[in-house]
Amino acid sequence: MTVSRAARGAHRALDQEWFRRPRPVPDPRLRLVCFPHAGGAASFFRDWPQWLPADIEVVAVCYPGREDRIALPPVETMDELAGRIAEELVPALDRPLAFFGHSMGASVAHEVALRIERRHGRVLRRLLVSSRSAPSRLRPSGISRESDEVLVADVMALGGTFSAALDHPGLRELLLPAIRADYRLIDDYRPPVPLPRLGVPVTAVLGDRDPHVQEADMRAWAEVTEGDFGLRVRSGDHFYLLEQAPSLVAEVGRLLTSG
Repeated sequence: MTVSRAARGAHRALDQEWFRRPRPVPDPRLRLVCFPHAGGAASFFRDWPQWLPADIEVVAVCYPGREDRIALPPVETMDELAGRIAEELVPALDRPLAFFGHSMGASVAHEVALRIERRHGRVLRRLLVSSRSAPSRLRPSGISRESDEVLVADVMALGGTFSAALDHPGLRELLLPAIRADYRLIDDYRPPVPLPRLGVPVTAVLGDRDPHVQEADMRAWAEVTEGDFGLRVRSGDHFYLLEQAPSLVAEVGRLLTSG
C-alpha cells in the first residue's frame, strides 16, 4: 500500500459532520466507508458492525440535508460531493480503506475512489458497488425535473425504507428536498471520458429482481478496474440488502479479510 505524504501527516480527526462511526474501533485493521443511496442517510448502515470482524470499523457517510444535517442544503453535483468527501477522508488514510456504495452511493464511492487513488496512491483494499449500473451504462432518467408525484412514485417503486415516511405529508415535505437533489445529481452526472481505471479489486452486488438494474449493467463495472472483478447476484429487489444484511455484511467481511 502506498500513501501520500499528506495522508501520512494528517493529524486531524474524521469530521463528525460528514461521517458516523456506529462502533468506533480504537485500532482498526481496516475502515469500511459506506455511501448511502439517493435520499439515504448514514443510519442505513448503523447495524453493520455487528456482522463484521471486531477490528473492521464502519464509517458511514452523512450527506448534507438529512438526519441531523437536515438544515443544510443538499449537494447537487457529483464533483462537489465526491471532492468534499475525498478531502474529509484524508485523516482515515492511516489505515487501509474499503468502500461500499449502494445505488447512487455506488457512483459516489467510485468517484471518491478515483480521487483518493489519484492523490494518495492505492490505499483502497476493495470497492464494492451495489444496485447501480456501471459508468458506461448510465442513462439519465430525467425524473429529477418531474413533479413531486412522479418522483415519489419512482422512489416508492424501488422499495426500501421510504414508503411509510413518504405517505406522511409532514415527513414527505422534509425528505423530498434531499431526494430531489440526489436525483438531480444522478441525472446530471457524467462519468469522466476516458474513464480512468482503478488499481483495486471491484465487487458488484445485485438483487435478481431489481426493476432498474440488470446483470449486464453490473458486469460492466469490470471496466473500471485493472484489478480483479467479481459479481454477486442475491435474491431480492433494489433494496435486497435490507433483508439480507447479516449474510451480505458477513460476506463483505470475508472479502476484506481474505488474502
